Amino acid sequence: MKHLEQKLVLITGGASGIGKIMVRLMLERNAKVIIWDIDQSKIDDTLLEFKSKGAVFGFKVDVSDTKQIQENAKKIKGEFGAIDVLINNAGIIVGKYFHEHSAADVVKTMEINANAPILITKEFLGDMLKRNSGHICNIASSGGLISNPKMSVYVGSKWSVIGWSDSLRIEMKQMNKNIGITTVMPYYINTGMFDGVRSKIPILNPESVALKIIKAIEKNKKMLTIPGYIYRLTRLGQAIMPINLFDWFTGSVMGIYKTMEHFTGRKK
Repeated sequence: MKHLEQKLVLITGGASGIGKIMVRLMLERNAKVIIWDIDQSKIDDTLLEFKSKGAVFGFKVDVSDTKQIQENAKKIKGEFGAIDVLINNAGIIVGKYFHEHSAADVVKTMEINANAPILITKEFLGDMLKRNSGHICNIASSGGLISNPKMSVYVGSKWSVIGWSDSLRIEMKQMNKNIGITTVMPYYINTGMFDGVRSKIPILNPESVALKIIKAIEKNKKMLTIPGYIYRLTRLGQAIMPINLFDWFTGSVMGIYKTMEHFTGRKK
């Protein structure tokens, strides 16, 4: 979507991290922005901080709750009209070995990371199809490209997002619809969500990541991997290396399999 001026943008998880930065960047482009977030105090702080920058609105929504998604989508369409740009950004991570997860950990991670983008998109895609216009950006992860210890459920949720998001892109292409789909796969971002992670590959700057995502939407980019070489290196390695060799290269040379050893996550 080349021109974002006066477009109505919905960003989930928009009151913190890269979501909040994307809210600001959209306002700087004179878009109207709606924030969905589970934390009312952070919503209030964000609205106060950005009120001088343009039209920004906030709603407390637990995206793991299908009923809340449906009710708030109806409210949005009633108050503001059809959404032009949807950014499915909300996400969580537990950061444990799989056997240490509770059933609630697993269900909540899948509800927020995998199910929510699909269910939220379902609520707003119909209007985009009717107008033959819109853009949907789904924030997945480079974890959706490569297996990694102590984040197996998170990885599973992000693999899901990548597969669904790109399938949706192809559906829009087959239907000759002018609806852009961008799938984003960033490495670890320094927002607090991955505190404690130690990596040979540099941890990403959130401001830079957010800007790249907005520019990808403007350029109608199909896939965005940050940094770009991770996608190419992973796919090439998986294609030409036996599994044991790939594990050695990824784990011992690149150090990926040890990145979560000291994970603490965002402090509450």
